[in-house]
Amino acid sequence: MDRLSKGLLFALLFALFLPMTGYGHSHGHSHSHSHSHDHGPVAAGDKDPAILLVTFGTSIPRAQEAFVTIEQRVQAAFPDTEIRWAYTSSIVREKLAQNGTEIDSPEMAMARLMEDGYDRVLVQSLHMIPGAEFHEVFVNTKLFEQMIGWRHNFDKVEVGYPLLGSTAAMDAVIQVILTHVIPRERQADEAVVLMGHGTHHPSDAIYFAMMYKAQQADANMYVGSLSVSPSIEEIRDALVEKGIKKAYLIPLMTVAGDHAINDMAGDGKGSWKSVLTEVGIESVSVLKGLAEFDAIVDIWVENMKDIMEKLH
Repeated sequence: MDRLSKGLLFALLFALFLPMTGYGHSHGHSHSHSHSHDHGPVAAGDKDPAILLVTFGTSIPRAQEAFVTIEQRVQAAFPDTEIRWAYTSSIVREKLAQNGTEIDSPEMAMARLMEDGYDRVLVQSLHMIPGAEFHEVFVNTKLFEQMIGWRHNFDKVEVGYPLLGSTAAMDAVIQVILTHVIPRERQADEAVVLMGHGTHHPSDAIYFAMMYKAQQADANMYVGSLSVSPSIEEIRDALVEKGIKKAYLIPLMTVAGDHAINDMAGDGKGSWKSVLTEVGIESVSVLKGLAEFDAIVDIWVENMKDIMEKLH
């Protein structure tokens, strides 16, 4: 068993035993995406639950198309619901603010919802994995349940998991990628390489679990990450050993932002495209975030429907 296979086996077992309990379910007020509905004065306690969509964020206009897709699918599923956005990245928020676009942090967005009289909130994480950022969002937004002494307090705050928050969700994502994301012209003897961001949180093992699932579904589909293993170098070596001459590079990310444009598809030394080119493997980059595909967003939406039933 080679190093990559051993790593896959270990990480799959690790991921299956990751603690996924304690999040209350099974699976900012944004001025650029403000989706507030003006229903006039409503007495505290009479408002329906609000939805706060939380993502890392992006300052790249083309990448924000993924958020448009999410907005449309969530609004269609919950047509009379207040929907707001928050970005976890302070760097992205600051960059947007310099251009006149104000986006709240999750904490500021929660404070605004509390001040506006909402007593129930569904906070949906739009991250890929339940890593460090998700846990910060979970802890900080749930703390609002415990706050007292405001004019109005929350009765219930539920937090929805990131996209790859369960083994069932991982299977569903793999199937959507096979059916909708990979370009139709791809041939069976050509590789598909999914680029995740990676994290130094224990949930990084999910990328190994995704690699295992990808390989089970399609022997020429690989999953790697920018910051840790599986690395592009490990994947490159596996492709060379197989004699593969062409690969499709796809971001395993909500949006096709800076990492997809530069680290994956860029011409600079060290980009995934360059690493493969150096060994004679042609690459085709798919610069679309996963959230630009309806079938991916619907995985989040179905989870949100279950949580909203609890909030109602």
